[in-house]
This record gives sequence, C-alpha cells and structure tokens, in this order.
Amino acid sequence: MTGLIRALSYAACVLLLPVVAVQAQKQQAISPRILSAKTAYFDYQSVPPKVGEKALDRLKKWGRFQIVQDRKQADLIILLSTDTPGGDIIFADGRTGTVDKTGNIAVNGIPGLNKEAAPVRYAYLTVVDAKTEEKLWSDYHQWGGLLTGFNSAGETLVTNLEKAVKKKDHHP
Repeated sequence: MTGLIRALSYAACVLLLPVVAVQAQKQQAISPRILSAKTAYFDYQSVPPKVGEKALDRLKKWGRFQIVQDRKQADLIILLSTDTPGGDIIFADGRTGTVDKTGNIAVNGIPGLNKEAAPVRYAYLTVVDAKTEEKLWSDYHQWGGLLTGFNSAGETLVTNLEKAVKKKDHHP
C-alpha cells in the first residue's frame, strides 16, 4: 500500500510541476506606476457585454482605483479584449493574423489545425500607462465554457491583477 501511495505522489508531482512552472512564467512584475495610480479608465473591446460588465463590477468592488469615464483623466487604462495584445487578431477558426492600415489581412497558418475541435478562446487584460501608453502589465485567461466560466474571464483577470498588486504591496 505504501508503494502505491508513493507512486501516486510521484505521479502527481510529475504531472503538476509543468502546470506550476507555466503559471509562474505567466506572472509579471507589478510596475510602481500601477501601485501609485489613483484613477483608471476601463475599456472592454470585442468581448461580450456581460464579460466586460462582470470585470468592471469586480474592479469597482476591489476599490483600488477610482474608475473615470474620460481616458484623459485616468492614470491607467485597463483594457479587456479578446484580441491579443500587440495587434494580432484571432479568427473564428482559431488562427491568428494581423490587419494593416489599408485593410489587408495576413493570416498566420497553424499546421495540422484540428477542424473538428472548437477553437480555444482567450480574454486578455492589459494595463497601460494613460500618459505614456506603455504597457505595464498583462495577463490572459481561457474562457467560454463550463470549466472556465461562461462570462467570468474578465472577472478572473481583474482578480489576478488584484492578487498581483496585493502581493507586491505586502512584499515590496
């Protein structure tokens, strides 16, 4: 019996270690500008309204920033989007690409794309300095299903930002 428990413990460690490593790689340092910011403008683009509303509710409940209606009055812009940061877009079939200023679309092909599997969708939360437009922090979360929450991706991302800020506040 002890051998079975040892084997199961070893298997659990081997299987969970890569998950922990990937999660650790996702974590970013919190910019001092986020810590000192007082106001934020919340913008949600290309996400269903319910996802954006739940994220905004979570941001207000957190209470770290005064949410303002005018970008020009904000220290930070908090952007929730289904488009990848940096200009890439995600097409319905799961491929990514870019659209240039003239409207030309360049699609990045994915070899061996499984046409029968539903594309995996992600929501992205990006915090930008409103004055310099410098990206200060970002994170992503899979969304759209029973296990990841139908409309909770934005809310989860705001919670991730909150945890990262609280961690930095407690461990400067």
